[in-house]
Amino acid sequence: MKTLNVVHVNPFLQSSLSVIEMTTQMKLAVGKPGIAKLTFPGTTVILQVGVTGVLKGQVLLVFTEDNAKMFASKMMMGMPVETFDEMASSALCELSNMIMGNTATLFSSQGIAMDITPPIALHGQNLVLQTDVQALRVPMMESGNELMAIYLAVGEE
Repeated sequence: MKTLNVVHVNPFLQSSLSVIEMTTQMKLAVGKPGIAKLTFPGTTVILQVGVTGVLKGQVLLVFTEDNAKMFASKMMMGMPVETFDEMASSALCELSNMIMGNTATLFSSQGIAMDITPPIALHGQNLVLQTDVQALRVPMMESGNELMAIYLAVGEE
């Protein structure tokens, strides 16, 4: 089983915080990380990006449907997003591309080669995913409220 080294967590979080602030003008804070199962009750939006290279696995950006619509609206300059449609999905896929591209650049500056796959947007109720890497869940908070979570199911062989 692949394992995630704690020193590899910060580039993912640093990229997430800076890209989210740049694209949405929201300044999020990192909540308490913990090991998590990939079960998502309720209506959830998940952006899944594969990681290859020295690190292998999946990174998930996970939102409630309402928070996903709010993030998409902020990315589209405040345009109201009433339903999580193709336009909203495209905006959040671009957000995941920007976060993961920035993360790959940070790893590259540390001499760690990393590539990413195009994002996949999942939207549904009671989603359950499986991976061979134990996931670290990191909540992203604003004013004490969780707006999204990052799941790092990434490790080294």
